Amino acid sequence: MGIRLSVRISEVTGMKATQPIERHLEGKELSQNMSQKPEITDALDPFGTLRALRDINLEAWSKIMIDLVNSEAYSKATSQWLDTYLTLSQPFQRAIETTMTQVLTRLNMPTRADITSLAARMTNIETRLDDLDIKLDEIHRAIGALSASSHATNTSARAKAKGAH
Repeated sequence: MGIRLSVRISEVTGMKATQPIERHLEGKELSQNMSQKPEITDALDPFGTLRALRDINLEAWSKIMIDLVNSEAYSKATSQWLDTYLTLSQPFQRAIETTMTQVLTRLNMPTRADITSLAARMTNIETRLDDLDIKLDEIHRAIGALSASSHATNTSARAKAKGAH
């Protein structure tokens, strides 16, 4: 396995224990626990040692679980379990969907397919309205440019007519 070492709780917590309690630490847990000593604020606190032990154990479990979840074996096992679950649940899902469709049809209510179809139609309508809005804006700009150029032409023609008189 890894390096195995016995550590006295008093060495890790910095407090003196009345009875020597030993705990075996391995690998990463050992190096991290030896470098990180929990802080105990009150030496007279009877639960300080228990809190320190709790924190050390939680850290150790956390590291073990993180290593487990990040392993290839866990990933394969989870993938296989999910694949099996989905394969087994698919017939049930189809049966429930069929039953719900029949019930909703008998109650004269829209089914999932009806709602999906309606959403697709509304999206199509929205897209077409956006396209019409863009074309309408282009028409307004063209009319504005045309009226500005005709206004300029009329103004210059009037100026020439006044100058000729």
